[in-house]
Amino acid sequence: MAKTTTDHDTIRHWAELHGGRPAAVQRSHEDDTGIIRLIFPDAPQSQHDALVEISWDEFFRKFDEAQLALVFEPKSNFNKLIGRDTAERRAHGEHGAHR
Repeated sequence: MAKTTTDHDTIRHWAELHGGRPAAVQRSHEDDTGIIRLIFPDAPQSQHDALVEISWDEFFRKFDEAQLALVFEPKSNFNKLIGRDTAERRAHGEHGAHR
């Protein structure tokens, strides 16, 4: 069952447990962090050509600025970044909420 969190320690621990690292879309990383993602370099289905690794500090700065939350499967590397407003609506039963 998927969980949702905004807690930095939980996100970092979960990601590192599954071999994940913070990253940003390369073309958006010129002067600003841009679009962030979590990458899993050892995952065979993972594609990373357009991503560049960034620090956890940089990742979490952008994560908080963009008011994001992480939806993740505790026992796999499945994850999705969504808006905190969407996470809040989903927590109150609006399962069709997007972003």
